Amino acid sequence: MNNELWQAIISNDASYDGKFFYGVATTGIFCRPSCKSRNPNKEHVKIFQSAEQALSEHFRPCKRCKPDGKRLPDEEWVQHIVQTIEQHYAEPLSLERLADMLHGSPYHLHRTFKRIRGVTPAEYIQQMRLEAAKKLLIESRIPITEVGLKAGFSNAAYFATVFQKKTGLSPSDYRQTYSISS
Repeated sequence: MNNELWQAIISNDASYDGKFFYGVATTGIFCRPSCKSRNPNKEHVKIFQSAEQALSEHFRPCKRCKPDGKRLPDEEWVQHIVQTIEQHYAEPLSLERLADMLHGSPYHLHRTFKRIRGVTPAEYIQQMRLEAAKKLLIESRIPITEVGLKAGFSNAAYFATVFQKKTGLSPSDYRQTYSISS
């Protein structure tokens, strides 16, 4: 990729729309040069002459800039959101970061996810973290504070509070009750 194309991407230059498209290998998404999504890592960018070329190489069109002129069906987009959450639940994952990763607006992502899945993205992230914590509590002997952090909770007190509220047991009581080695 030459410097002119890279500058068009990072400056969101609409005058290059239709002249080329770019895909980001780590997300599998392709965009128009004018897309307002977060700037990609230059090493992960692939240039395409047409939307069809990007599609033929199994890149998905961006939900934000719609480079193929079509919208991804909501159900398919939500499945991509679910996959992203399942891969990144242990990281700090705000609605804004999730929307940025999936090239959509936070409001639209939240509304669409809740309509399709029946829970908000934040609720789903919390469910994933709780399931991971339960598994760690049962299958390991790592300290409870570390369990919460590994599962993606920001601190031990928050982990203990959420865990108790959702399961009816403290993390240590849960471990004692359900641990295989008990």
